[in-house]
Amino acid sequence: MGRQLAAAAVLLADVILFAATHPPVALLGYAPAAALLAFTGRGRPVAFAAALGLAALTGGSYPLLIWVAYRTGLATATRRDTAVVAGAVAGWVAVTVVLRSVPETIGACLVFVALPLLVGRYLAQQRRLVAALEARNDQLRRERELLADREQLRERLRIARDMHDSLGRRLSLVSVQAAALEVGGLPAAQRAAVESLADATRAAVGELYELIGSLRGTVGEPGPGLASADALAGEFRAAGVPVTVSAGGQARPLAPAADAAAYRVIEEGLTNAAKHAPGRPVTVRLDWEPDALVLTVTNPLGERPGAGAGHGLAGLRERVEPAGGFLDHSASGGRFRLVALLPTARPRPAEPEIGRVRATALGVVTGAALLVLLPATMLTGVS
Repeated sequence: MGRQLAAAAVLLADVILFAATHPPVALLGYAPAAALLAFTGRGRPVAFAAALGLAALTGGSYPLLIWVAYRTGLATATRRDTAVVAGAVAGWVAVTVVLRSVPETIGACLVFVALPLLVGRYLAQQRRLVAALEARNDQLRRERELLADREQLRERLRIARDMHDSLGRRLSLVSVQAAALEVGGLPAAQRAAVESLADATRAAVGELYELIGSLRGTVGEPGPGLASADALAGEFRAAGVPVTVSAGGQARPLAPAADAAAYRVIEEGLTNAAKHAPGRPVTVRLDWEPDALVLTVTNPLGERPGAGAGHGLAGLRERVEPAGGFLDHSASGGRFRLVALLPTARPRPAEPEIGRVRATALGVVTGAALLVLLPATMLTGVS
C-alpha cells in the first residue's frame, strides 16, 4: 500500500511538471504511459529502458525517471539485468547528447539516473545481507538445539550404561543368591518369603532393562579395564557362580577403548550366565595373538533359556566395534558362547639409532658452517 501511494505521488508530481512545460494535448499520450511505468514497472530493466526512452523522446520531467531507476536498482540482481540497464543508460546518453549539451547530459545522468540506481542497489544489498544474517542466526539456533539434544542423549546413554553395567549386574547376583535359597526343608513362611524375594528381584531386573531400553544411545565413556577382571570374577564367585579365568599367549597392551570393551564383555558374559544359568560353571578365556585378543566367555545353557531384551549384547557391540573389534555369540551343543576379538595397541616405532646419529651430525656441520660463513659475510659487507 505504501509503495502504491509513493508511485501515485511521483506520478502526480511528474505530470504537473510535464504540464507546466508542454501543451495540454501532450498529456493525452504522456500521462497514460507515465502511469503504466509508475505502477506496473516493478523494477524490471525493460521498464527502466522504457522510462529512459519516454524521457528522451518527450522531454518529460524527471520524477518518474528517478522513481523507476530507484525501483530498478532494488530489483536488479543478475548480470543480464545489469547489462540491460547499462545498455539502456548508454542509449539514453547518446540520444540526449544530440538534443542537449554534454555537461547537461552528464549532470542529468548522474543525478536522475545513476544516483537512484545506486541507492536502490545499496538498499537491496542491505536487505539481502539482513536476510542472510537472519538465516544464519536461525541455522545457529538450530545447531545449538541439536547440540543440546546430543548432550542430553549422551547423558541418557551414560545413565543407561551405568545402570546396566553396575546396577544390572548386582541385581542379577541378588537374584542368583535368592534363587539359591529356594531349597527344600524350609518352613512354609520362610520359603514363601524367599520365593517373594526371588520374584521381586527378577521383576526389578526386568524393569531395569526396560528402562535401559528407553535410555540407550550410541556413544559412551570408557570404564574399567582388564586389570579389574579378577575382582569382577571374585564378586561372582562370592555370589555362588563358579567362574574359571584362564589365559594363553603373551599379554599385550590394549588401547583404552578396547581395554574397557574387554572388561564389559566379561561382565556381560558373567551376568547373562548368572541370570539364565544360575549356579552353572562359567569359563573366561583370554587368548593373546600377536595383534589381537580373543576373549571367550562360555557357560552351559539353562534348563529353560530365556530370550532377554538384547540390550546388553547391543551395548557390547556398540563398545567393541568402535574400538576396532568384532563381537559374536552363539548357542550350540548345550552351551552359550560369547566371543570378542579386540586389536592390541600398536607401539610407536622407535627412531633408528643411525637416524639420530645422522641428524646430530647434520646439525653439528650446519652450526659450524654458520659460525664460519656468517663472520665472513659480515666482513665482506663492511669492506
